[in-house]
Amino acid sequence: MTVNRTTAYVTAAATTTGVAVPQQLSAPASARACGAGCPAPVVRDLRERAGHGPRTLVFDPRDVVVITGLPGSGKSTLMRRAAAGRRIDSQDVRDRFAARLPRALPYALYRPLVRLAHYAGLRRALRTGEGVVVHDCGTQPWVRAWLARAARRRGGTLRLLLLDVTPETARDGQRARGRGVSRYAFTRHRHTTARLLDAVERGELPAGCGSAILLDRRAADAVRRIDFGG
Repeated sequence: MTVNRTTAYVTAAATTTGVAVPQQLSAPASARACGAGCPAPVVRDLRERAGHGPRTLVFDPRDVVVITGLPGSGKSTLMRRAAAGRRIDSQDVRDRFAARLPRALPYALYRPLVRLAHYAGLRRALRTGEGVVVHDCGTQPWVRAWLARAARRRGGTLRLLLLDVTPETARDGQRARGRGVSRYAFTRHRHTTARLLDAVERGELPAGCGSAILLDRRAADAVRRIDFGG
């Protein structure tokens, strides 16, 4: 499969306004995963458009949209600016804990509590059956597998938004927010994200993922709304 750089499935206001991801698309990563009868996964490449990409991304009302990329790539920023419905961001949970705990307390000591609260909130959001946008940490593939199953059970599809930025841009993003990750953790994220990006560019999506949209920083900055159509 080749990556599609066209603007198919565009809303009535054309390419500067919105891209609607097709409904009834629930292909797994490869034909081997479900047999030859499966439809091929869809990849939309919105990179290298000098900021002239779509302003709105529209998904099915029961879809689960996962935003992934390097730490500092702009996942939380995009979610806070554009997510029209429910959004589940582990950074929000971490911030709530940090506001209640002594500033000198290392994050590593309460990270398990943050993750527990994050997954509990995610489980509640999935049980509503409504469309939801989820922050993906990128190093735990089992979470995407869980989300794919949950989306399928409620009649939706797992959709992937992959932010493709350079490590330097991601580091700048970490400095801008005043919070970074260790060199070891960042290297781990770089390897995981690079493998995922390489696979998506070949049209090989994670198992259970029906479509993916590739965004560079300018394309992500252009998105003003992530919505779930009726």
